[in-house]
Amino acid sequence: MNSFGKNFRVSIFGESHGHKLGVVIDGTPAGLPLSKEDFTADIIRRKGGNKGGTPRVEADLLDIVSGTYNGFTTGAPICITFDNLNTKSADYDNLQNWPRPGHADYVSFIKHKGFADPRGGGHHSGRLTLGLIAAGVIAKKLIAPVNVEARILHIGGQNPWDEILDKAIAEGDSLGGVIECQSTGIPAGLGEPFFDSLESLISHFVFSIPGVRGIEFGDGFKAAMMFGSEHNDPIIEESGKTSKNGSGGVNGGISNGNDLIFRVAIKPTSSISKVQDTYNFNTHKVEELKIEGRHDNCFALRVPVVLEAATAIVLADLLIAK
Repeated sequence: MNSFGKNFRVSIFGESHGHKLGVVIDGTPAGLPLSKEDFTADIIRRKGGNKGGTPRVEADLLDIVSGTYNGFTTGAPICITFDNLNTKSADYDNLQNWPRPGHADYVSFIKHKGFADPRGGGHHSGRLTLGLIAAGVIAKKLIAPVNVEARILHIGGQNPWDEILDKAIAEGDSLGGVIECQSTGIPAGLGEPFFDSLESLISHFVFSIPGVRGIEFGDGFKAAMMFGSEHNDPIIEESGKTSKNGSGGVNGGISNGNDLIFRVAIKPTSSISKVQDTYNFNTHKVEELKIEGRHDNCFALRVPVVLEAATAIVLADLLIAK
C-alpha cells in the first residue's frame, strides 16, 4: 500500500497536482530536536530548476502539522505537508486516454478503473518523493552516528555527463543513470535471514522510488563472473572488519559491521517531448504523441538524496527494533 516499516513507519499521501502532499511518520521517540530548518538542505538537493531537471519549481515550504512541541518530538505521529502551488494540469488532459510510453498512465487507469488522478502522474509522480525526503531527515537524526551518502556514478553511461545531457535536452529526450549509496558506522546484526534480510528491506523501499530499474550490493552482478576466492571477504579483525567488501556489508541477510554499499540503476524519464508512437484509446489507433508539460530530462540527477532517505528509513526501522 502506501506505508513502510514496523517500528519506524512511514506513510505517504497526495498527488502531483493535488492541493497538498505529505507524509506521516509513526515511531519517532520523544525528545528528538526537530525544526523546519532541519529539512532545508535535503529539500533543496531534490528541487527542480537546474540543468536536466524539471522547469517546475515549487517553494516546497513544509508544515509540521503534528508530533512536535517546543522544538522537540513528542512521541506522537509526525505529519508533514507540502503545498502544490505551481501546477499546469491542462498539459495532462489527453493522457488518460492516450497513455505515455513507459509511464504509469495505462496501468493506473486499469487498476483504479479510470478514477485515478492523471495530472502530473498523480500518486505515481516523483513529486511524492518529497515526503520520503522529509521522513529521511528524521531518520538520519535517529540513526546517527551512522552516516548515509549517495553519489552519481554516471549519467547515460558517461562521467562527466554534460555533453550527453546537452544532447538529450536539445533532442527533447531523456537519460537515466547509476547512483551509489554508502552507509558507514552500521553495527553488525541488523536484518534477518530470508524475507526480512537487510538487502530485501533496502530493495523493497528502493524500488518504491519512481524510475528504479535495478539494484546490486557490493560486487553485485560482477560476482557471477568471479571465483569464490575473489569475491569472498577475508575477516581481519575481531570487529568483523574485512580486507575487501564484495558482499556490500551484508552476509546471510545480516549486516556484518562493514560499510553498506549498493548501486541503483535509474531509467530515463518517461515523459519526453520527442515524438513517440503509442495507442490512442480515443481513436483506437497507434498515433504519434508529443508530450507537453514540464518534465525532467534526467530525474536521476535528483535521486541521490531520495536514496539516502530510503536507506536511512530502513536503518532507523531496524535500529529502533534492536
